[in-house]
Amino acid sequence: MTAPASRLFSFSLAFVLAAAPVAAGAQTYTSSAGPLAVETVAKGLEHPWALAFLPDGRMLVTERPGRLRIVTANGELSKPVAGVPKVLAQSQGGLLDVILDRDYANNRTIYFSYAEPFDGGARTALARAVLDAGEAPALRDVKVIFQQAGPASRGQHYGGRIAQARDGNLFVTTGDHFSGRDMAQTLDNDLGKIVRITPNGEAPKDNPFVGRNGARAIVWSYGHRNPQGLTINPADGSLWEQEHGARGGDEINIIQPGKNYGWPVVSYGVNYDGSPVGTGKQKADGMEDPVWHWTPSIAPSGLTFYTGDLFPQWKGSLFSGALRGQLLSRLEIKDGKPVKEERLLANLNERIRDVRQGPDGALYLLTDADNGRILRVTPGKSR
Repeated sequence: MTAPASRLFSFSLAFVLAAAPVAAGAQTYTSSAGPLAVETVAKGLEHPWALAFLPDGRMLVTERPGRLRIVTANGELSKPVAGVPKVLAQSQGGLLDVILDRDYANNRTIYFSYAEPFDGGARTALARAVLDAGEAPALRDVKVIFQQAGPASRGQHYGGRIAQARDGNLFVTTGDHFSGRDMAQTLDNDLGKIVRITPNGEAPKDNPFVGRNGARAIVWSYGHRNPQGLTINPADGSLWEQEHGARGGDEINIIQPGKNYGWPVVSYGVNYDGSPVGTGKQKADGMEDPVWHWTPSIAPSGLTFYTGDLFPQWKGSLFSGALRGQLLSRLEIKDGKPVKEERLLANLNERIRDVRQGPDGALYLLTDADNGRILRVTPGKSR
């Protein structure tokens, strides 16, 4: 029997936070904000990819093989949410990002991205659905509102991160599928792009390439490789993106409409075989330079600005997970640009796929593994 709406939203934030105290067995790590306590909130997740908080404090978590779960504050996993479309769970593909609509409290709408089977491979797709988060969780009224135009991926570089702007429009990152890297520079496809669409999947009239012959009206920016971080800066509403390079050249960019971010013409890294990327140059006229880059590569994934009160020293900082680097990166922001990095949790020795700020002001991390975990990072006690 489905739980009534009043039950789903009756929990107070105080109750939710009281249900998730810092565990006695939490590990402690050093940082510029003092000791950090890292505790396991939940485990037993298979390659979790993204995390979103429901209004009652429970969490929505995607698992790359194609499962969406609801996780309670004390770590209980729901059965897989019914109604998720078929995904191609192969290599880097599967069920990817998930976010709540800005008006979720009234419409219960969520958006999720995934590798949709297509032409012998897969393409990045975005769907909208109504979430029934009761005792038998399910998606209703599922509608696919974006399907990536261009040749299929054989398992690589899907991008898939989602952000919703204040006006309700959606930004979605798409990868170059590795084999389609040169298409990141052309506007007649969706490979290596950030697209901007309405919640119904249409191109807003003020998109930069609306009405241009040979260009996709939904394209917002281009010249990207494999963007797996996307967030909106709450200070000014600007859109920040983070993407994988090859050997080095991982980037953070502040995204402007219609701009070209250079891949695969310029890069701060090199190809996997050591050969130069494109022109072999790091910069070129008419192409935007990243505001930060990691060389050597840390393989960044997940991106969020911190606005909470648990770590007042870190307000306004930008946090990124790292897969290859197996760490949490904190970038200090000054005058709207990153100026200094602090590398955290390097001794955790786990791939960090996503980082989100919780309603309690803690940082929540997803570890990418067969037995993946949700971790909660809070201030620890000084010895």
